[in-house]
Amino acid sequence: QVTCIEVVEAYAERIKEVNPLINAVVKDRFEEALQEARQVDQLLSEDPGDDHLEEKFPLLGVPITVKEAFSLHGMPNTSGLVNRRNVIATSDAMVVSRLKQAGAIPLGVTNCSELCMWYESSNKVYGRTNNPYDLQRIVGGSSGGEGGGLAAACSVIGVGSDIGGSIRMPAFFNGVFGHKPTTGVVPNDGQFPNAQGVRTSFLCTGPMCRYAEDLELMLKVMAGPGANKLKLDEKVSLEKIKFLCMDHDGGSIFVSPVDKEILQAQKKVVEHLESDLGVQVQRVAIHKMKYSFQIWSAMMSSKDSDGQEAQLFSDLLGDHGKPVWPLWELIKWLVGMSSHTLPAIGLGLTEKLMKLNPGANAKLVSMGKSLQEEMETLLGPDGVLLYPSHPTTAPRHHSPICMPFNFAYTAIFNVLGLPVTQCPLGLSSEGLPLGIQLVAASYNDHLTLAVAQYLEKAFGGWVLPGKV
Repeated sequence: QVTCIEVVEAYAERIKEVNPLINAVVKDRFEEALQEARQVDQLLSEDPGDDHLEEKFPLLGVPITVKEAFSLHGMPNTSGLVNRRNVIATSDAMVVSRLKQAGAIPLGVTNCSELCMWYESSNKVYGRTNNPYDLQRIVGGSSGGEGGGLAAACSVIGVGSDIGGSIRMPAFFNGVFGHKPTTGVVPNDGQFPNAQGVRTSFLCTGPMCRYAEDLELMLKVMAGPGANKLKLDEKVSLEKIKFLCMDHDGGSIFVSPVDKEILQAQKKVVEHLESDLGVQVQRVAIHKMKYSFQIWSAMMSSKDSDGQEAQLFSDLLGDHGKPVWPLWELIKWLVGMSSHTLPAIGLGLTEKLMKLNPGANAKLVSMGKSLQEEMETLLGPDGVLLYPSHPTTAPRHHSPICMPFNFAYTAIFNVLGLPVTQCPLGLSSEGLPLGIQLVAASYNDHLTLAVAQYLEKAFGGWVLPGKV
């Protein structure tokens, strides 16, 4: 009904309209995108009746955005690090290349936190991204520009990555869908920083989008041949799913209590599943979840099976240059002289402290391994767990510094390697997005994606900001 050029122009106009407020897209490629759109229109006019086009190019002409931490040819690839300010990607990350080959048209790259290791997307290269539902609030991180941009209708689908909730937190705070796939299926190549050592089993690249049905198609394209492992073509009978529900982590001292409205939204989901599908949602209390932050932290800094040490964050801050001394950077930051953000400096300092107690760390790593076995057994081939995405709705700017470990609600599933879909559930009384995590056992991504589509119909999915 419309040409590809019209679609790309409409999205480019939308970005120009909202980006001055939210600062989500940090560099655009509108001219190249319009050229690519012309080629799509040409292809369609040459053979309008070609039935094979959809098979060959499932995303033909679809505008997408890409987290700036991924290489997209000709675009910056700094990850918010000042000493990478002049780095321009000379090739495409593997997932970006696959999406382009499927016909998608990238409009530009979106903001992230410094080195993708904090849950507010703000850095000294591009500044801060604001939440489209309330500009005084965060978009989350590290794929925050992606979350905010999608919520503000700057694109339809986007590429994110997640080592502690970096897809799911922004998707939650901005009321869109995000999926962290089963570990090791979607390639992580071509992003900076990339995971090394033990962290290669925790980092996941995945799809973010406004409409639940797009998750599956994107995941197939991004996973390439690996998609077969995820049973995405299997028909899911929702009535046969074993639904489990956990309201909170059991009361960790490091993490805020879960907001009443988030608990209320989860309760409504349980009630809807029970009345509409006739299923019995089983309440569970998994004791080890209380130690989510400590388990994630210990596993992130543990050695891999070859005995290789985890890469130090302070080494990454130097990016192959001079080493960065976190304490000295903190002193510089206090007088406005540091080129790093406070959360990045803080993370460098915490990392040093973690190394002081190897005995406690080893204990936590083994607790993580036994939690993984417990979860796989509990979920089995047909289970889906409902669990909060975060203890609070989108916090105000800078406030994550006061509650730095709230990301534990998402992070625990990275070290457990489980597939998780974040699903929006309408808006709170303050007009901020609510949502829920849907968790399944490894390689059962098809279950969480099916439930996300079901809940989108029941609870309305994405809500346009400013509509209320």
